[in-house]
Parts: sequence; structure tokens; C-alpha cells
Amino acid sequence: MIKKHIFLFALALTAVLNQSFAQVPYNSAISNGPSKNATVSEQIGLTQVTITYRRPAVNGRGGKIWGGLVHEGFTKQGFGFNNPAPWRAGANENTIIEFDKDVKVEGQILAKGKYALFIAYYPLESTIIFSKKTDAWGSFFYDEKDDVLRVKVKPMQLKNSVEWLRYEFSDQKPNSAMILLEWDNLAIPFKIEVDALEQQFEALSAELKNPRGFTWQGFNIAANWSLQNNYKLEQGFAWADFGISNFGGNQQFLSLATKSRLLEKLGNISEADKTIKQALPLGNINEIYQYGRQLLGLKKMKEALEIFKFNYDKNPTQFIALIGMSRGLSENGDFKQALEFAIKALPLAPNEPNKQLAQSMIDKLKLGKEVN
Repeated sequence: MIKKHIFLFALALTAVLNQSFAQVPYNSAISNGPSKNATVSEQIGLTQVTITYRRPAVNGRGGKIWGGLVHEGFTKQGFGFNNPAPWRAGANENTIIEFDKDVKVEGQILAKGKYALFIAYYPLESTIIFSKKTDAWGSFFYDEKDDVLRVKVKPMQLKNSVEWLRYEFSDQKPNSAMILLEWDNLAIPFKIEVDALEQQFEALSAELKNPRGFTWQGFNIAANWSLQNNYKLEQGFAWADFGISNFGGNQQFLSLATKSRLLEKLGNISEADKTIKQALPLGNINEIYQYGRQLLGLKKMKEALEIFKFNYDKNPTQFIALIGMSRGLSENGDFKQALEFAIKALPLAPNEPNKQLAQSMIDKLKLGKEVN
């Protein structure tokens, strides 16, 4: 009798344990249903954007996903909080999107951090929802009180069906990208924007507090970035001046040339002229040549020719100085004299690529074409 009771107790305990274990998710190392784990991560500007999600398959349900398997709007699902809830924007656990810096989503500010991503689907206009509750299963425990941001977007028809749900980055620009959820015959896009210039400015500022900040080169890189991007020019000038005043930049052509151009941008023409005159004797032939080419790129034709002439007067028998004169004269419309300098440069070419460059310039100038 005792043995029978022990057997019945063990049988009942086994049934209870089996029922309990059936309700506990498997360890992540074990496949949890037919959906695939996926992570996609890319930089927009200097902001890292990472999406972690589950990829369900259409699996023969083409045309029955949107408005069918993915319900429209908000619906009670009969489990969890049983609040009207959106779609989980994937399968199984919450779809998670993370930003390591502040961003704008469809023009609205969203602070850096980790968010659960939900979608209230409607065929004409859907709502993307960013929630601070990131550790739930699906949207069964969704609560609108956890919403941090909602944005409206328009679904798009796809030319080709997508079997496995995916998130993709597209239309990428230096400061923005579109993120698209694609599944079956539909895509739901939302735009992410960052302040790329401000992020780069902050990164440069931080670098100057580290070893790079103890060299004139570090300050010149930062100042030249400000100049090239026409961004916070006063700070760019301060960087240039600090590198010149404290780390020997006053003996370097590159740092003085950067300061000169910043002075010009800030409207101090007389100081800009004075600084470039101080810089020129310090430059080597290649530095001066490249500076002349920069001026050509800025459409400063006369100023560039003056720089090329300084280089030629200092190095009259050097290939690069002769080529510089040819470029400067050509851009100023003097093809005849430009041709004479290109012909002089040809036999002095130090290698085959430079020989081809000089010959190409000669051929163009003979036809009355500019060479830059």
C-alpha cells in the first residue's frame, strides 16, 4: 500500500513539473519556434543604431500577413494585461532598437537608449511606437504609459515579396537613413536623423583632451575640419591659434595656412594675407603645390596662381612646380603660357604616371582646353 502511494505521488509530481516546465521558455541556445534570431546594426553619422528581433516567415500566407496575421491598429489579445495593443514588429520577444546617441525619428527628438519597437498597422498610415519597457514577450504586456515616442508613417508596397521579415537601412546620407521593416509585399519605413556635424565636433573636442591635444597636428586637423565644413569657425580659429601658439605650429606651413583661411572666412582679410605670407617660406614644394590646388578648388584663380608662382620661383627646375604653373595659368585662361610650362615639365617627370599627367595636360592645352 505504501509503495502504491509513493508511486501515485511521484506520478502526480512528474505531471506538475512537466506542466511547469512547459510554461518556461527554453534557454536562448535552443531554437524557440520557427522564427530566426537576427541583429542588424549600422552607423548613421557617428550614431550606432542596432535592431535585435525575431524573423518570422510568410510560410505560404502571402497576402494574408498585413491586416490578417498582423492585426490592424490596437487589439486586445486575451492574455497579459489585455490592453488594446499594437503588433510586436517581429516575433516572440520584444523587437529592440538601440541608439548610442540622441536622434530624431521622423523629425521628433528621441534620447539615446534602448527601446521596444511596436507598430500599429493601418494600410494608409501606421504608427511606430518606441516604448521604454524592453523585457516583455510580444505585446501582451504592452501599456501605452510606457510609450516614449509615437510617429506616423506610410506603408509602401514592395515589388518583390520578402519571405523572412527583415529590417534594412536604406537611402543613407551622412546625417540620416531610412529604416525599413520589410515582410511579404509591404515595407514600413521610418527616418532616423542625427546631427552629424555636432557629433564630429564633440568627438574632435574630446580627442584634443587626449594625446592628440599635445601636438600642433591635432589642433590643425580639428581646425581644418571646422574650415572644410564651415562649422563653428570661431572655435576652429581658436584651435588653429592654440596649436600655433603652444606646440610649434608657428613654424609649420600647414597650420599657418589653415589659420589664414579661417581668418579669411571670418572676414579678417588683412590678417589672413599677413599669415599666409608668414607661412609660405616654411612650406615645402608639395605643401605649397597642394595649397594652390585647394585654392583652385575654391575657385580662387588669381590667389592660386600667386601660390604656384611663389613655388616656381623657389623651385624653378622641379617638375611639381612647373605643373603647378601650368594648372594656375590654365585656370586663368592663359593656355599658351600654360602649355610652355607643361612642355618644360614633361622631361622632368619622376615616373611614368607623372609623365602621362604632363602629356595629358599638353594634349588638352593644344586643343585650348583647361587642365584641372
